[in-house]
Amino acid sequence: MTENAAEKVKPYAEEGSKKEQVAQMFDNISGRYDLLNHVLSLNIDKLWRKKAVKLLSPYKPTIILDVATGTGDFAVELMSLKPSEIKGIDISAGMLEVGKIKMRKRALDKVIELKLGDAENIEFPDNHFEAVTVAFGVRNFENLKAGLGEIKRVLKPGYAVAILEFSKPRTFPMKQLYNIYFKAILPNIGRLVSKDPRAYTYLPESVSAFPEGKTFLSILDEVGYKKIREYRLTFGIATIYLAEK
Repeated sequence: MTENAAEKVKPYAEEGSKKEQVAQMFDNISGRYDLLNHVLSLNIDKLWRKKAVKLLSPYKPTIILDVATGTGDFAVELMSLKPSEIKGIDISAGMLEVGKIKMRKRALDKVIELKLGDAENIEFPDNHFEAVTVAFGVRNFENLKAGLGEIKRVLKPGYAVAILEFSKPRTFPMKQLYNIYFKAILPNIGRLVSKDPRAYTYLPESVSAFPEGKTFLSILDEVGYKKIREYRLTFGIATIYLAEK
């Protein structure tokens, strides 16, 4: 699947850019996002984030950017690296408000700052961060290469980006079980619990269209990243892509 196919998948049928629609969708589900996310992933998503943080630990980053931070779960996990500051950006004001409450309750708001921001137009200078992370966000980019290019721009040379994203299992029986869960069970649960019935239909559609695996590795290479690696997780349900500037 090409990156263009992924860019064309939008949450709603009406007019409007993918970026606007994704922001609206996450605003709609922000109040129950954390609960649904952990329940629907059976909490495995927490283990995936821990793995991504472990892969970044050799770089000893002190200033970190978390792109598409949502409610800040990845930012919280990054605290184990003992950074001096973490900036989290997202296009959904609703998700950020939930995240800011979370940071204040955990007394993390002195280190973690969450703010509105666009992955395709990051408001930080060149070569600023010692690590960048994105969890389940790149498939929502309106322009994939533009977003990846911006991430590279703000990353210091010799440091890495860790991208955690859903992928598709390739072997029997996990491939078949995954398709049943993602296309039949998950949208129905999401429809029952979420205020936005489209949100959990968009999820499998966007995952299906995303250019995962070797295709995504080639896009990272084309954008100019070096030492590109992939780590497939839990039978291929998710993948961590690690790449240096």
